[in-house]
Amino acid sequence: MKPAPFRYHAPETPGEVVGLLGEWGDEAKVIAGGQSLVPMLALRLASFGHLVDLRRLDELRGIERRDDDTVWVGAATTQAAVQRSEEVRAAVPLLARATQLIGHFQIRSRGTVGGSLAHADAAAEYPAVALTLDAELEAMSPRGRRTIPAATFLKGVWTTALAEDELLTGVRFPVWSGRCGFAVEEFARRSGDFAIAGATVALRVDPAGRLDRCAISLFGLGPTARRATVAETAQLGTDPLGTDAEDIGRLATEDLDSVPSDLHGSAPYRIRVGAAMVARAWHGAVQEALHD
Repeated sequence: MKPAPFRYHAPETPGEVVGLLGEWGDEAKVIAGGQSLVPMLALRLASFGHLVDLRRLDELRGIERRDDDTVWVGAATTQAAVQRSEEVRAAVPLLARATQLIGHFQIRSRGTVGGSLAHADAAAEYPAVALTLDAELEAMSPRGRRTIPAATFLKGVWTTALAEDELLTGVRFPVWSGRCGFAVEEFARRSGDFAIAGATVALRVDPAGRLDRCAISLFGLGPTARRATVAETAQLGTDPLGTDAEDIGRLATEDLDSVPSDLHGSAPYRIRVGAAMVARAWHGAVQEALHD
């Protein structure tokens, strides 16, 4: 099939973009890499009267270490650029490790950080990473600029806190310090497929060897990525060597609701897989934190 007719725009500044979004409202859609949007348009799962292309907006690309101990990644930065970045590997290792799991290299060469976050696919890696690290997303509109915590950005299936006239401009990922460990695990039918279930884990141990910071996120197990707050709270202050990873996996997934059931697997199957992914990621993160 072919997309429904639309008018194409290629503005040169973020101000022009939000002006178009403000003018056309829900009839306008931003396109960056197009790796998710173009197939939806081709299958007519979505239709917009105006497509606003970000390809000329160089100021939305780049990776920078900021003075406030964050790494800023421009929304139009490609996933391939993130994967190549030494800065990301050193300062935000969870983001680097999740990136290599996204699709295939052809997809990563076009797909963007902001596009993945704004698309908000429940099985995507970047929303889970942003949640785990308590990232902050920067947006602008005709009303000005604002910062949206990752915890409130994701609303549901393909739904975020962005207003119709808002443009996602960048993401700030906090840099964790101390004895930290990070891991991401996912299960997919084939390499490059969307995950049936996945988990991200970030943790830190204090000088006494106790956990003083812990974050666990799940993806592919509901309408959006979500934090496993009950499991996180239960582990704070504990000796990570004395915990059972499989118990943590079960605790992280025991209160899930709205787990999808489809041709890729039933809800109970996805929950079992999700628990296993949490356990694997937990073990990997603990090993890294204690042997760093």
